[in-house]
Amino acid sequence: MERNFETVMIEQCSPVLAGLKAANLFRHECRDRQALYATVAGWNAQLNGRGIRLLVLKECPIRHWFLIYLYRPARLESVLGRPEVRQFLQQEGYALPLQAAGDACQPLLAQLAGRLACDGDFPHEIGVFLGYPLEDVVGFIRNRGQNFTCCGCWKAYGDPDAARRLFAQLNKCTAVYLRLFHSGTPILRLAVAA
Repeated sequence: MERNFETVMIEQCSPVLAGLKAANLFRHECRDRQALYATVAGWNAQLNGRGIRLLVLKECPIRHWFLIYLYRPARLESVLGRPEVRQFLQQEGYALPLQAAGDACQPLLAQLAGRLACDGDFPHEIGVFLGYPLEDVVGFIRNRGQNFTCCGCWKAYGDPDAARRLFAQLNKCTAVYLRLFHSGTPILRLAVAA
């Protein structure tokens, strides 16, 4: 069943719209591919001025679903530019671009999209592209999703109290944004400018 694009975006990406996270991802089902890309282009036209972009990372033409990535390029560049994150991505087989002007995330996002398109193992390094702490991404990969210290918006492998506080903040943001959205507040008003 196709659900409203905007509702799914609010349900899954409120912390990004609020400026609390660098990025998030949501799956959207739509039988009309052209309409979906037009919707993404329309939202980009409205949100780019606020420092937010949407990108279709993967599509399944057989099942008519798309993985939509909502991100803040400046914040994502900061995350992906950290030496320890760059080293991790390089160890995972990513070709690191030189730091450049413009959206330096694009080459890495293109590589991630290529990995998502493959039929091989799921690229769990996606966690760094979603702004998860590196400790949690590495912990998930090393432990194969087991032995976590706390589970919420993702599986955490560090300080469980800090993770619970962060998860509570993200969940509260989503609840507030959903309430505001369902009471008529437009997404553009909910999107905090960077």
